[in-house]
Amino acid sequence: MTTLHSTPRADGFYMPAEWAPQTQAWMIWPERPDNWRLGGKPAQAAHVAVAKAIARFEPVTVAVSAAQYENARARLDVPNIRVVEMSSDDAWVRDTGPTFVINNDGQVRGVHWDFNAWGGFDGGLYAPWNRDCQVGSKILEIERAARYRTEGFVLEGGSIHVDGEGTLITTEECLLNRNRNAHLSREEIEAVLGAHLAVDKVIWLPDGLFNDETDGHVDNFCCYVRPGEVLLAWTDDPQNPNYPRCQAALKVLETTTDAKGRTLVVHKMPIPGPLYATAEECAGVDAVEGSQERNPSVRLAGSYVNFLIVNGGIIAPSFDDPLDEPAREILQALFPQHEVVMVPGRELLLGGGNIHCLTQQQPAPHKE
Repeated sequence: MTTLHSTPRADGFYMPAEWAPQTQAWMIWPERPDNWRLGGKPAQAAHVAVAKAIARFEPVTVAVSAAQYENARARLDVPNIRVVEMSSDDAWVRDTGPTFVINNDGQVRGVHWDFNAWGGFDGGLYAPWNRDCQVGSKILEIERAARYRTEGFVLEGGSIHVDGEGTLITTEECLLNRNRNAHLSREEIEAVLGAHLAVDKVIWLPDGLFNDETDGHVDNFCCYVRPGEVLLAWTDDPQNPNYPRCQAALKVLETTTDAKGRTLVVHKMPIPGPLYATAEECAGVDAVEGSQERNPSVRLAGSYVNFLIVNGGIIAPSFDDPLDEPAREILQALFPQHEVVMVPGRELLLGGGNIHCLTQQQPAPHKE
């Protein structure tokens, strides 16, 4: 595999928006028993549903350990799904996989960020994470794509959203957290993002969703739906712990312009719940020192914003909540050219994330 020592921007590469054409989506098979209950079996069923929903629109590659290869291959019995053997520490390919970048000459490359399990030994969710650190390289190796490596710069794909036109949205809660890149200032972090994603403007929301164990990933809270327009998780209830977070985010979004000088249009997506794990669900998770504890008293960070855009489709989570149908209608109105497919997201949420966190899109080559 070729590791380049320049930067994507210097080489004419940029991160396209999620709605740009894709060649495939990546996923990783869940099995970690100290994160997924009952040995990961309910989560595996949920992943099968997500993979098959995506496969209606585009190819899917699912990476799976040697121990689970036969099981995964048997369950993912769809022609459009490829299963490859790959070791990892958990299933969050949005955060461990590469961020793909493209140029206008038909080439696709990847940025392989550093990864420390959402905080390392200062609030991280498990240890060790060395195999997760290799996932970005392994995916780029399989795709024969050249790699840019940001040694010592930690970034998870779920902590950023881009519009493909020079603007990136993130949260201070995550990217300015002392457990990510404490050695860098805000301006230095912006410089790394600019060099590796070719963005000219970073919009900093103060916080992500309440109790998001990723330290407030933006992909669970606010995303682009098209250039100049975002979708923000929202509550009108002052008693909801997300209320001040939503208000603070809205204030930033309404008073900031993007890289093109546009004032953002903000659409609102209601937050489901409150959602909690049951005592039985928590009891099904292995108790391991150093891994994230599961507790039925902890409000879950459920969000309809945690959806994936694919070629012609929107794959979004449902929670058996009264807001499921309103959420679907909002997404369908925002994406009239796409088919909105809701997939049960509770099992994914119990593991700490959802559909967008557990997928990584690979953009199609683009030629001007």
